[in-house]
Amino acid sequence: MSQVLHTPPPTRPEVHEDLAALAARHGLSVSGARPSLPQYVRQLWDRRHFISAFATAKLTAQYSQAKLGQVWQVMTPLLNAAVYYFIFGVLLETKDGVPDFIPFLVTGVFVWTFTQSSIMTGTRAISGNIGLVRALHFPRAALPISFCLQQLQQLLFSMAALVVILLCVGVPPAVSWVLAVPALVLQFVFNAGVSMILARLGAKTPDIAQLMPFVLRTWMYTSGVMWSIDNLLSQHSDLPPWIADLLRANPAAIYIDLMRFALIDTFTASQLPPHVWAWAAGWALLAGVGGFIYFWKAEETYGRG
Repeated sequence: MSQVLHTPPPTRPEVHEDLAALAARHGLSVSGARPSLPQYVRQLWDRRHFISAFATAKLTAQYSQAKLGQVWQVMTPLLNAAVYYFIFGVLLETKDGVPDFIPFLVTGVFVWTFTQSSIMTGTRAISGNIGLVRALHFPRAALPISFCLQQLQQLLFSMAALVVILLCVGVPPAVSWVLAVPALVLQFVFNAGVSMILARLGAKTPDIAQLMPFVLRTWMYTSGVMWSIDNLLSQHSDLPPWIADLLRANPAAIYIDLMRFALIDTFTASQLPPHVWAWAAGWALLAGVGGFIYFWKAEETYGRG
């Protein structure tokens, strides 16, 4: 009996090719991969009309169920200012030594509300719009930026009411009112940067949105919204120097003071902290650029899991 040798059939040599090179050779790319920073900026610019339309639509829908409708855009900050005037101006007498306290207070409330609302809506920009994020492909930074633009549009309605208040209390129009424009631009960039930072954190940890009202309330009380930081420091000269420096370097207080300086003639340059415009630009640059890059680095993770 002959012995049959069973030899395996010849096999084709395995081709070991790098998967990344194979994908590149066939024009494939990772789905949902983060674009480069210049590409990301270009994508945002290409969608600038969407950002503007989305902000306007959100603003229009905000009070659509109320009988007074868009009137609440002005009434809400005015009512807040009236409450603060009674509590702080009358009961706590913070109006003493502050000329034109009513426009002083209303300006502070309006400008602070811009920052507060931008940050609160920005914190929920991803987590609160998860369906939109998962359904459509677009640069996710468009969401926190559009929410900040929405709050800027609402502030402009409030500023119209503020101009009426200024005229009613005898504050005349002045050339310095033009300074409100660069102050608002810098504040918008700062707000957008902080919003993008918190949008990324809120996308991963939604509980941050529950914590933010307490953080923002504490920040408001240290920002000179209802009282004069300059008067406080002059009345309490025994405060440690670092506390005075922190109060003066507070970005919210800086933007509020710039608006007061621009609009109220009795709020003079002597009440501004040193190098105030440099501080305002520095905070805007730090928060705006830093927040944008921080948000962009997690672009491919939004809406997953």
